[in-house]
Amino acid sequence: MLVTVNEILINSISAEQRTSYATKQGILYNETFKRRYSDKNPHNNKIPPLMTFPHLIWPSTFNVFQSFLLTTFIIKPFYDAEFKIADFVKGSKKALEVISHKLSDGDVNSLEGLVTSDVIPKLQSTVKLLTLTQRELLSVNAEDIYFAFPYQIGMIFKDEDKENQKRFVEITMVFHTLKGLADMRKAGEEIPINAGMIPQYQSKMFICNYRFIKEFTKGVESDWTVNLLNHFQQGDDEGWDV
Repeated sequence: MLVTVNEILINSISAEQRTSYATKQGILYNETFKRRYSDKNPHNNKIPPLMTFPHLIWPSTFNVFQSFLLTTFIIKPFYDAEFKIADFVKGSKKALEVISHKLSDGDVNSLEGLVTSDVIPKLQSTVKLLTLTQRELLSVNAEDIYFAFPYQIGMIFKDEDKENQKRFVEITMVFHTLKGLADMRKAGEEIPINAGMIPQYQSKMFICNYRFIKEFTKGVESDWTVNLLNHFQQGDDEGWDV
């Protein structure tokens, strides 16, 4: 059964919010890496780039202010009065969980409807080169996300015809994850504030960049899909042939 990001977003919010949200709701380029990674490769316990895109880790003050203006004065008044960034962030976590588990299973073809059509062949060419260990590192549970924020909200306008101009909204999300965090919390253990400096936590901490896009052209019904994604750890920028 084909599942869309939009359905994931809707199902992740409360029943009271779901009806109004459902009536209103319905990222860019990649060069694949060329190296093969065997079990003997020293990078085997790290994730090679899935798509070529600068790693985003922390919020940008300028982008936060710009995104607030776009959401408050353009998106809500003119495109979607029910849009709430808090609801979107919550739903995006579930979308990350669903997509990452499919990637971990190597089932890229089942991402149809969740990612844009141009992303699937790019992911096919990279995921097939991953070792089993590397694929397992891709899997993310929503409960293991300890920090998530919209890095940037942007608008894209296509065609010169002002009356029928195509309009899109892109939201780039950044997720900080710690594998096993949910189990830690159930056991009464909380992540230390300096976890990023402790080796036993460092190896389990990953950052995910997912960019969502939705068309808001007048008269067009569209769903949120992902047009760019990456999983990495801090310091992973070096050592990969891309």
